[in-house]
Amino acid sequence: MRTPKECIALIKEYDFAIQKKFGQNFLIDSNIIEGIIEAAEITKDDCVLEIGPGMGAMTGYLLESARKVIAVEVDRMLIPILQDTLNGYDNLVLINDDILKVDIASLIERENDGRPIKVVANLPYYITTPIIMELLEREEKITSITVMVQKEVAQRMQEGPGSKSYGALSLAVQYYAKAGIVLNVSKNCFLPKPDVDSAVIKLDIYEPCERPVKTENPEQMFALIRAAFNQRRKTLLNSLGNAQELNYTKEQIAEALARMGKSETIRGEALSLPEFAELSDILSQQ
Repeated sequence: MRTPKECIALIKEYDFAIQKKFGQNFLIDSNIIEGIIEAAEITKDDCVLEIGPGMGAMTGYLLESARKVIAVEVDRMLIPILQDTLNGYDNLVLINDDILKVDIASLIERENDGRPIKVVANLPYYITTPIIMELLEREEKITSITVMVQKEVAQRMQEGPGSKSYGALSLAVQYYAKAGIVLNVSKNCFLPKPDVDSAVIKLDIYEPCERPVKTENPEQMFALIRAAFNQRRKTLLNSLGNAQELNYTKEQIAEALARMGKSETIRGEALSLPEFAELSDILSQQ
């Protein structure tokens, strides 16, 4: 296993140019890496999907701890470095692709006989939310997601109604998983150094019967949530009534809000996850 310092040396050896378009900030602090592995609770029974292995600093630790590691890296220039860094491991599957274009369910079926996996990642800041949402929607194939993200984003995942950072991501995470920040990480732990600090958050995926709310139509509930926060400065009556993906009149929405004891001037950021579920069910009955 190579140390983070040795991985830094590979940058010079391979004359690698760090790509801003991929949001590349390589984690080089071995203490943080060990903390992530511990938080993820990786065992020899586990198959792990690592998104964005980068220089392979954390991948080596994962390979030592897990039965199999599937590493998906979008930057083809990193593949030769990873092959060198991880030479000698027979439990690695290295894939050069964009994780948002990978059929995760098929990948899990092929590489782990369809059994659930764990996800570990140091996510690029600019596509954190799309990746998290894609993973959450595959919850039946994933038991936990332990990811390094921008500190502000990690906090957003745990926010409740009334906060400025409360939004669709907060509600999705809280519906699918129990979330907890396990590490705060200084910008000094990366190469190159990012502008902001980071945090490691672990999402333990709920079994469907364990979810904190029950709703007749989860797809509609999330359509309501998206519409509410796409125009968060507007009232729910207007944001939902103007949403093309919804088929409810403002009169129906006003009636549903009245049944909940809510004002027509209320905004989406004031509703909790159980209240969005209730609103969805009332509208479905209409």
